[in-house]
Amino acid sequence: MAKTHFKGTETDTSGNLPQVGDTLADFTLVTTDLSEVSSADVKGRNVVLNIFPSVDTDVCAASVRKFNEEAAALDNTTVICVSKDLPFALGRFCSAEGIENVTAASAFRSSFGEDNGLVLEGSPLKGLLARTVIVVDADGKVVYTQLVDEITTEPDYEAALASLK
Repeated sequence: MAKTHFKGTETDTSGNLPQVGDTLADFTLVTTDLSEVSSADVKGRNVVLNIFPSVDTDVCAASVRKFNEEAAALDNTTVICVSKDLPFALGRFCSAEGIENVTAASAFRSSFGEDNGLVLEGSPLKGLLARTVIVVDADGKVVYTQLVDEITTEPDYEAALASLK
């Protein structure tokens, strides 16, 4: 199990995150229009997975906005923002915020969180996904991971994006 914190209190995740050099497990997620996006759909592209508990929190929303802003300048890269929020909530947020450069996707009916050790096992957020960034290269290999040490803080955007260069 990996460890993170929620408001200073340590909490475990359901397992260990993928490590740099690993091949990311295949995944299928549900987008805001209820279609699916899978690892097969982004094969041959760099992928930034911005993973968070819920878009209905300030920090999670900020991470979607920031990656949306940065995604426009990334070549051969898809940014997927993943939570267990229902696709309707993700769609409502993206529509209201003008989010157009990332794919918002829900893991509500997938094993994505379990397959990658990302499900929070403790804290009031138990069952949601831990704030994490995973970057995968065009060959499907993990080139960067960050399990944010404190769920209430934003990820290291610069380090994640630098891993693509």
